Amino acid sequence: MGYRGIEDPVRLHALIASIIEIESDADLSKLLTTLVEQACELVGARYGALGVLAQDGEHLEEFVTTGIDRSTHDEIGELPVGKGVLGRVISRQEPLRIDDLIHADGRVGFPEGHPPMATMLGVPVRLQDGEVFGNLYLCDKIDGTTFNQSDEDLVDALGLAAGHLIDTARMRSQLRNLTLADERARIGRDLHDTVIQRLFVVGLSLQRLQASELPTDALDRIEQAIEDLDDTIREIRSTIFAITAQGSDEPGSIRRDLIALAEEIDGRLGTSVSVSFKGPIDAAVRGDIAQSIRSAARESLTNVVRHARASRAEVMLSVEADRIELRVIDDGIGVTHDRGAGNGIRNLEARAVDHGGGCTISSLAAGGTEVVWWARRTEADE
Repeated sequence: MGYRGIEDPVRLHALIASIIEIESDADLSKLLTTLVEQACELVGARYGALGVLAQDGEHLEEFVTTGIDRSTHDEIGELPVGKGVLGRVISRQEPLRIDDLIHADGRVGFPEGHPPMATMLGVPVRLQDGEVFGNLYLCDKIDGTTFNQSDEDLVDALGLAAGHLIDTARMRSQLRNLTLADERARIGRDLHDTVIQRLFVVGLSLQRLQASELPTDALDRIEQAIEDLDDTIREIRSTIFAITAQGSDEPGSIRRDLIALAEEIDGRLGTSVSVSFKGPIDAAVRGDIAQSIRSAARESLTNVVRHARASRAEVMLSVEADRIELRVIDDGIGVTHDRGAGNGIRNLEARAVDHGGGCTISSLAAGGTEVVWWARRTEADE
């Protein structure tokens, strides 16, 4: 029922004023609150609520209310999910008036602390494509009368107008998110392509100095500076990951990221890197453990480039019944023990221990180095 069915000029003017009031709130959460308040004011209802439907279209995921104070809210406890008479409005997808809530069909009763309510008007709020976004629930007119057809027509028209405004607010929010995501991606690219690459160049220059005949204390300071650079690069990469992940609805793919890392090492630093996978990678390697594997792979390959004098390396990620394993092999000079473990190696070991696993680094009989980093696979990884 549109606004054309409302003949009372006073009520029509009130409806238009309510729509204008709602439209002034571009923010979606404020818009929903204003919608409930204006619906109550239009028909003189004491209590009002907007139940926002979950994706299944059968339950409520949000319940915006007016007329009930904070202390009463706290006493009631959990908000309704769409059972009883609220569920009847959800399933009908059309207005419903109830003059006696106490004896209404399907009533499940009020929770302890809930104020008594006798009458109800429920009206769906539809988006522009006809999808039901949620339902307006109004209870108990202040003048003590029951809700009538005129009330229903008013709230129905308000819900129709509100649906268009909700669509607009959603699109604005999505546009803002897209703009922010683009900006985060640009910042991430700038950090990676400019700052990190300059740090790499500085680090490689310092490494060349290590081959010079300098005093021991100078070489020690150079080594410490190289480790500090490595730590800085790791921190910047973590920052890049964080800012590019914000606002993304899709989780990062560990397959994609390891392949991209191999291409980066191959293309920029001249070491050929191959990548292989075994087992249910995408299902088992997610969240914190995926991030730890990304860091472990990058640290291992960075060490290959810095120390191994290798022409090629291989990255293998496998998932077994109780173990997730990352293996990095190169054809370089093998492990040297002339210096203690650096921060990078300590970080590798610490990350593995955090996941109930371990890390070993060893020389291969045929030459080269093998890094085996593993974590315990749990039900949380399924």
